Amino acid sequence: MTSRLLLASAAALALAAGAAQADVTLGVASPFTGQNSSFGEQIKRGAEAAAAAINAAGGINGEKLILDLQDDACDPKQAVAAANKIVSANDAAVIGHFCSSSSIPASDVYAEAGIPQISPASTNPKLTDRGLTSVFRTCGRDDQQSAVAAAAIVSRKLGTKIAIVDDKSAYGKGIADGVRSALAAKGIHEALDDTLTQGDKDFSALISRLKSANVDFVFYGGYFSEAGLLVRQAREQGLKAIFMGGDGIAATEFASIAGPASDGVLMTFYPDPRDNPAAAPVIQAFRDQKFEPEGYTLYSYAAVTAFAEAVKRAGTVEGAKVAAELHKGSYKTVLGTIAFDAKGDPDTDPFIVYVWKAGKYVPLK
Repeated sequence: MTSRLLLASAAALALAAGAAQADVTLGVASPFTGQNSSFGEQIKRGAEAAAAAINAAGGINGEKLILDLQDDACDPKQAVAAANKIVSANDAAVIGHFCSSSSIPASDVYAEAGIPQISPASTNPKLTDRGLTSVFRTCGRDDQQSAVAAAAIVSRKLGTKIAIVDDKSAYGKGIADGVRSALAAKGIHEALDDTLTQGDKDFSALISRLKSANVDFVFYGGYFSEAGLLVRQAREQGLKAIFMGGDGIAATEFASIAGPASDGVLMTFYPDPRDNPAAAPVIQAFRDQKFEPEGYTLYSYAAVTAFAEAVKRAGTVEGAKVAAELHKGSYKTVLGTIAFDAKGDPDTDPFIVYVWKAGKYVPLK
């Protein structure tokens, strides 16, 4: 009896070990700390919800999906360190990063290891323009939203003396350069180019330069923390110019920081996936948990969904085969049906213009 029990216990332990080894581990790399942590929270919540739904439906080819969360704090060096941890852990793929300045250097680490990377948020064109077959994103590109922003500035006659300001990050400078180029192609040149530094709190000197140049429109390339402070201080110091930002300010924290000054601020962002009827059950599940799936939440959810389906189609978690499947066909997600092109960019709808009102962003009529 004792021998049989021991054999049974050993068999159970072997099965348990086999089950643990069979789990599919997916890295999720984003800023879970630092000033962009609210975006990291969106990406984490989206990935967790998608993983839970996949596991409830039987997992991936019968195997449980487990997430390996890695904080990059939107810092390039920390992003590379996080990427190396994901590679060392032999994760099947990675969802991330948020900041383009993190995604771009980290992508080289993943590509060398043959690990597919799907960013839900990094919009800098360089991420997918370097010929890495393992890199994908569910979001759009800065050259797309730059064109939309420039078209709106011209067609809506938003300003005659235009300033372009960025935070010197890969994302912020990238989108600012895109708007500058798109306006130049239309024969319009900015009255002032300027920058600020991420983490700064006092923008009085910059605002003085904007006022001295008598600008009536400011395009800002950067994230919500500095954007909120810049807009609020500009209004307090009497600058009446119209402000516009990119998707980096698509978080309610922007309105919290800017206060009433956020009203009227324009923003380029994707058509809101929360308006997709097919995504209603997923959205309601988030709201039942008292979490509003704004910003990049559903882009992260879609990235996990696409990865899981690619693994099912490939019949393996082998990176090269999963990446090859992602380049094939299309994937049904909460964003709608997505197909990735040869670069890894999605064929999603173009950006549109939003306006902030009473702490929320709504499509500009």
